[in-house]
Amino acid sequence: MNARRRTVLTAGAAGAAALVTGCGSDGDGDGGGGGDTAGTPTASGTASPGASPGGEELAATADIPVGGGTVFKERKVVVTQPEEGEFKAFSAVCTHAKCLVSTVEDGTINCPCHGSKFSITDAAVEAGPATRPLPAERITVSDGTIRLG
Repeated sequence: MNARRRTVLTAGAAGAAALVTGCGSDGDGDGGGGGDTAGTPTASGTASPGASPGGEELAATADIPVGGGTVFKERKVVVTQPEEGEFKAFSAVCTHAKCLVSTVEDGTINCPCHGSKFSITDAAVEAGPATRPLPAERITVSDGTIRLG
């Protein structure tokens, strides 16, 4: 019976490790669910003229207010424009309890569930209970269009 219990515990630990690995990574290789995202070239939306268009069209650049942003709930992405012509994109899934953020107001991306607020510039936590920034999403900006990916 002791050998059987050891097998079950080993299998359980392996399964838990796989679950944590699968759920804990945001694809940037650090497994931290955010990490340093400010250096991602496409996350800043500073695509050079003539750059090849990205994936799915999200919005026209004119549709994203300067000093604000727009939440695309169906794509789980929020796009901000901290300064004229500077576009950022982040996951719209709050790092606290996985609720979708709902608004962008007064320089923050806001989660309705527990009141977490994130900076529109780099998604850093401005008010908890979240302790990690929103992960960056890749976008391209070209010819007045913002594309995901």
